[in-house]
Amino acid sequence: MKLLRYGALGAEKPGCLDQSGCVRDLSKHVSDIGGETLLPKNLERLRALKLDDLPLVKNPGRIGACVSGVGKFVCIGLNYADHAAETNAKLPEEPIVFSKATSAICGPYDPILIPKNSTHTDWEVELGIVIGQVAKRIAEKNAFDYIAGYCVIDDVSERKFQKATSQWMKGKSFDTFGPIGPWLVTPDEIHDPQNLALWLEVDGKRYQNGTTRNMIFGVAKLVSYLSEFFTLHPGDIISTGTPAGVGMGIKPEPVYLRAGQIVRLGIEGLGEQEHVMGQE
Repeated sequence: MKLLRYGALGAEKPGCLDQSGCVRDLSKHVSDIGGETLLPKNLERLRALKLDDLPLVKNPGRIGACVSGVGKFVCIGLNYADHAAETNAKLPEEPIVFSKATSAICGPYDPILIPKNSTHTDWEVELGIVIGQVAKRIAEKNAFDYIAGYCVIDDVSERKFQKATSQWMKGKSFDTFGPIGPWLVTPDEIHDPQNLALWLEVDGKRYQNGTTRNMIFGVAKLVSYLSEFFTLHPGDIISTGTPAGVGMGIKPEPVYLRAGQIVRLGIEGLGEQEHVMGQE
């Protein structure tokens, strides 16, 4: 099932995508896409609905972030060997964990704003994991039982601010630096999350063209690993790292984003995003 949220910022309604790609309204069945809605029993109830019987949304307008009320936005750094190589970094021996402020979250087609005084705003297409039930010290073999679905994430990063200290969060957390969606795709539609193509283009030029097969630490490992250190709750998001092709890794000179450029990105089976770059 492809779940989504549509409508003006702050007034989004819950919906889903039917077989023909049209938006259907879920307001009579759930209040939003997030929190308790993501529990296994509630997702099972939604999957049992006959989509053709749901109200058709003829003009959904804006598509919002696919999950509401996100408690934690956890990111994994240097999780693809080719990306570590392009940044001249050692391969991590265990996952590199940092946070992104939830205030960075925006919709899959919303503008991304380059911060004031920024000169190094960069892109990162990433597979997002959305947690579906409370997870604490879970075994890797059971990790998939705790996943509500997957989504596209652009882990937008301001490299100069990111590298100013050993803590990456401030360079990752500006408003609009965390677009998620367009859909939350439930696991029954994703046969193997470790075999998905992902890509990103700027003004039609493809910079990233990777596959989740090349993750150093896979989906199950990350969910299990993180649950050892803090409890994961329904609606929490894990952004799993990016393949090679980020702006700062381009030779001979890095390339960074400018106002007016168009960024497109997508992941196989999870949809695409498109953003016009703006300026604060």
